[in-house]
Amino acid sequence: MPISLTLDLEDRARLRVHRATSFARFGVDAFVTDRFGGVSKGPYESLNLALHVGDDPDDVFENRRRVAEAIDVSPGQLVFVDQVHGDHIAEAAVHEIGERADGIVSSRSDLALAIMVADCVPILLVDEHSSDFAVVHAGWRGLRGNVVANAVARFSDPSTVHALVGPSISAERYQVGPEVADFFRDLPGAVHPDQGDRSRLDLRTVAALLLVACGLVDQQITVCEESTDDARLFYSARGEQPCGRFALVARRPS
Repeated sequence: MPISLTLDLEDRARLRVHRATSFARFGVDAFVTDRFGGVSKGPYESLNLALHVGDDPDDVFENRRRVAEAIDVSPGQLVFVDQVHGDHIAEAAVHEIGERADGIVSSRSDLALAIMVADCVPILLVDEHSSDFAVVHAGWRGLRGNVVANAVARFSDPSTVHALVGPSISAERYQVGPEVADFFRDLPGAVHPDQGDRSRLDLRTVAALLLVACGLVDQQITVCEESTDDARLFYSARGEQPCGRFALVARRPS
């Protein structure tokens, strides 16, 4: 069974972040932001990191600057991509910031990687035997597609990769129709019956099962207990519209 984990609260510069402390043993500094500590206003209050949701770009850039400070890089070293619910994994050492992708992989110590979510699953992948690490955005479309497999394929040996499955919407709050549920019915524990033809989909269980199918060792997968359900701590697209995006942020300093 995957390991269940509650992230550790930690003060970083002007932010309070939710740190994956157990990944420090691999030389990885990784945390999840929440919706507090930024300058955005209205429905984006306050640490929205997304430029595509209608927020003031100046506010978003200031929020990103604060996250960069918290992970100890310059704003230009905090790498974002243009997420499109696809399966492309960008190489942070080569491609420009803003590439259309739903995952970022790197081995550079001077870059921090950020993947944004608001109910979808953020995933961190870390190789214990090399400097390679990656962050992945996986909603139901990405999980149905190849985004997890494509990310794991960027590592030489899946059995040495450790994964963190971050905060997302829970199965109790994620109702889907048969056109979505049917993709995942063969995965044990992924789909739960609801009223009529509706089902509840457990995205984090799907992510963990797909990671195992890609060759990761079950005990090297950590699943966060936190969820986006009430939209109070983390942004939730199902909880409110419009809304901001929080991020899983990771760096592997030398």
